[in-house]
Amino acid sequence: MGRLPHVNNATQHHQGPTAGTAPPQPPDEDLYEPPPGYQPPPAATKLPNDRYDKPAVAAQPFPLPQEQTAEPFPPNQYIQTQQEIPIGIVAQQENQAWKSNLFDCMKDPQNAIITLCFPCVTFGQIAEILDNGSTSCATSGILYSCIACCLGAPCLISCGYRSKLRAKFGLVESPAPDWLIHCFCEYCSLCQEYRELNDRGFDPSIGHAGNEARQRRQQFGVTPPMQQRMM
Repeated sequence: MGRLPHVNNATQHHQGPTAGTAPPQPPDEDLYEPPPGYQPPPAATKLPNDRYDKPAVAAQPFPLPQEQTAEPFPPNQYIQTQQEIPIGIVAQQENQAWKSNLFDCMKDPQNAIITLCFPCVTFGQIAEILDNGSTSCATSGILYSCIACCLGAPCLISCGYRSKLRAKFGLVESPAPDWLIHCFCEYCSLCQEYRELNDRGFDPSIGHAGNEARQRRQQFGVTPPMQQRMM
């Protein structure tokens, strides 16, 4: 028996349609009919998404910090500062009268006698109070004596302290200029300045430190302890 010729399936599969035959048509979609009573599911609603639905906003540049400058004080205004006033020295009004007259030396006889015999002592006590303890009574007294012995005119130094006393308490320049009073009435002017300090709460005989301690006790109500004695 003779063999049949071998036919390749691959070549036969890829061969196109033969002449005279129509190409295959896709299936008709209308052929599917839903069963009666069928209802299609509702369409899914899209939920809003703020992250993606909102329009994109352009990024704003971060403002750079501005340099702040201190504003100057408005005109005609200033900061009032409290002046440092030594203990016991209270700012007084100007043009106040003296507590005693120039020739009332006998109101304090003890001071009048000391000033007549040793004017350097009275001047040293006055200078220590007015200088707030920066110069001691002994230093000012020695300087007063040296000027009196060498120049014979102690008023050159004493008249300046009279002006300082008037400036601190606001006293008037009376009955004459300071230099003229000390030039012709040196002892009387020293006695008047000593009495003025006494009348205003100072005791020149105990010095600056003693007056500060006494004024602190009066200010804070501290009294020194009483001495105890053995029974």
